[in-house]
Amino acid sequence: MNEELFYRHVAQTSPESIGIEVEYAKGIYLYGPGEKKWIDITSGICVSNVGHGAPEIIQAIEKQSKAYLHPMVYGEAIMAPQARYAAMLAKELGEGLDCVYYGSSGAEVIEGALKLAKKYTGRSQIISFHNAYHGSTHGAMSVTGAEKKKKGYGPLLPGVSFIHFNEEEELQKINEETACVIVEAIQGAGGVILPNEGYFQALKARCKEVGALLILDEIQTGLGRTGKMFAHQLFDFKPDILVLAKALGGGLPLGAFISSKEIMSVFQANPILGHLTTYGGHPLSCAAGIALFEKIQQDQLLQRVPALEKILQEKLQHPAIQTLRGTGLMYAVIFKDFEESEAIRKEALKRGLLSIGFLNIDNGLRICPPLTITETELKEACKILLQAIETVYQNQPKANW
Repeated sequence: MNEELFYRHVAQTSPESIGIEVEYAKGIYLYGPGEKKWIDITSGICVSNVGHGAPEIIQAIEKQSKAYLHPMVYGEAIMAPQARYAAMLAKELGEGLDCVYYGSSGAEVIEGALKLAKKYTGRSQIISFHNAYHGSTHGAMSVTGAEKKKKGYGPLLPGVSFIHFNEEEELQKINEETACVIVEAIQGAGGVILPNEGYFQALKARCKEVGALLILDEIQTGLGRTGKMFAHQLFDFKPDILVLAKALGGGLPLGAFISSKEIMSVFQANPILGHLTTYGGHPLSCAAGIALFEKIQQDQLLQRVPALEKILQEKLQHPAIQTLRGTGLMYAVIFKDFEESEAIRKEALKRGLLSIGFLNIDNGLRICPPLTITETELKEACKILLQAIETVYQNQPKANW
């Protein structure tokens, strides 16, 4: 019944959805009708970083729901969950990233960050990166570096140009007309591409030299995914504007762009109310986010990541795997082509393992399990994936692997 309603009335975004029906979720598992269950090694695509149904988050949601839900639009009333979470984030991020503007989603806060950079610098030119992904709204799509995703939606935002990630010589294209450079800490949708050593320091230096702002998209990497609370801490630099979403709300919709008080103040005048959101920083989402943030700290989940990453590196070895790349609990398993990758994904799903591909490449699977996954559970997930690979390849000659 639900399946029929889903396909009849819920707008579809691909010719073939994953199609599993979820009745409830707990820990690393999704449960469906008839006692079906799947290990979720996607964390809801980097959203459920402390697993599904964490008691601390559920309790925080229940408590806040009894107080109030939506008393006033963002920025016009003092709401404890917003203020407390902003203070916690500011303490972790430090000077220069201590003023938080909340939104409801990743794409929304990308839009806000782009507006902020233009208003503060008085410039209009934006530089992004080939292979990047920042969202599907018009502005976010404009700075996404995958042309196939833009087909049929033009014209998009003018004044946007692209350079290649990790190629330092191209940083000279950033100049005195550039309002901002927007970059992912790790190119997620592009297949988990990490920055070269020293690359972000060179990028930040060039931006500072010409007066452009550096916007860092940590929508996927934030809140512990890399083994640090935020990935820029792993790479030892600090952006001018930081963008967060996905895990930020503990499973509820929440995004934020974060900068200094000086930069953020340009929204207050000429005109006033320079950026608006109705549901941004919803108190229920902020309460859930606080619970997630505190759980990561109190349960020392970041300290567990190196041992879990070692399991991924050691267990995911097979002739069919062309490349295994990533850091922390954010990995890409790369196969020969889309047909092989998709066959393996479907076989793994039959065996009880939920994975998913990438938006900008078609021959890889994401591995981004909850930070709470145990070593035993992660080994089981790797075992299922390897069994799926064996099943797909058992009748193929090794020369085709």
